[in-house]
Amino acid sequence: MRAIRQDTHGSPEVLKEVELPRPEPGLSEILIAVRAAGVNPTDWWNRAQPMTATGLPLILGWDVSGVVEAVGIGVTLFKPGDEVFGMLPYPHGVGSHAEYVTGPARAFVHKPSGIDHVQAGALPLAALTAYQALVDTADVQSGQRVFIHAAAGGVGHLAVQIAKSRGAYVIGTASAAKHDFLRSLGVDEAIDYHTVDFTEAVKDVDVVLDSVSLDTAARARSLAVLRPGGTLVSILPVAPVGPDEMADFAERGVRFESLLVEADRAGMQAIADLVETGALRVHIEATFPLAEAARAHALGETGRTTGKIVLTVEGAGKA
Repeated sequence: MRAIRQDTHGSPEVLKEVELPRPEPGLSEILIAVRAAGVNPTDWWNRAQPMTATGLPLILGWDVSGVVEAVGIGVTLFKPGDEVFGMLPYPHGVGSHAEYVTGPARAFVHKPSGIDHVQAGALPLAALTAYQALVDTADVQSGQRVFIHAAAGGVGHLAVQIAKSRGAYVIGTASAAKHDFLRSLGVDEAIDYHTVDFTEAVKDVDVVLDSVSLDTAARARSLAVLRPGGTLVSILPVAPVGPDEMADFAERGVRFESLLVEADRAGMQAIADLVETGALRVHIEATFPLAEAARAHALGETGRTTGKIVLTVEGAGKA
C-alpha cells in the first residue's frame, strides 16, 4: 500500500510517499480501505516535533472514512463492504494517511448515507473534540451563552453547530471576512478579533471553548467573559496550568477543564445522527490527493483556513 511517512521531524517536506505491506486486522480490529482522511493541527504539530505522537518513522492521520476490507476475530459490528468513519484512538492510534489502516472496531460507526467520504473523513477528530467539550464536559443546555474562539476553524465551525443543536446562544470570533460564514452556521454574535476586544464586548458567558490560549495571560482573557459558575474548556492540553491559576479559577467560581479528545463510539454515533438530521455539516476548505500531503500541511499551517482540509485516496480496496 501507499502511505505518507516521515523519518524525521521538520517542515512539510519531510513527508514522503512510501510503499509498505498492507496491515492485517488484529483481535477486535477492522481493516479499512481509506477513501478520505482529514488533516488536523495535531498532524502538522506532530510532523514538526514529537508531541502526542512519538517514535519514528511515523505515519500521521487520525481521521478515517472508508470501506471495511476485512474484520478481525471478535468483530460483530461490521462486515467487509461496510462504509464507516471514525477516529483512531488518540494519540497513539495514528496512521490513517495511507491506503489502508487498522483500528478498533468500536472506534467506528457506519458512515451517514447523506454525505460522501470526503465530508465524513473531515469530521471525526474535530467533531469529537467539539462534542466532548460542549456536551460531555460542559453539558451545554438550551438558553446558555456559549463563546467559541476561532469559530470558523476546523473544531470551531462544528462546535458552533453542536452548541446551536443544544439550543445555546452562540458568540464566535473570526476575522470580519468570515462573519457571513459564521452567520450561515447560526452564530448569534460574530466578533472580529482583529478590531474588537472581546473581553469588553462579551460578558456573562456560561461556557467558553478555548482553542487558542497558550498561557495564563491568554486564558485570563477567556476567564474575564465567564459568569460565576461558568465553565472554561481548553482543547490545548499541552498548555500548562499551574496551581496559582487553578486557585484563581476556584476563587472566581469558574470550572476549568483541559480536554484531550478520545476515540468514542457513542460520540461518533451522536455526530452521525446530527449529520443525518441536517444539524451538522462540515465545511471543506480544500482536498489534496494522498501524495500531496505536504501541500495540505503547508496550507493548514497558514492558520487562515476555514473548516477542514482532507486527503483523498484513490484505488485503495479496488484491487
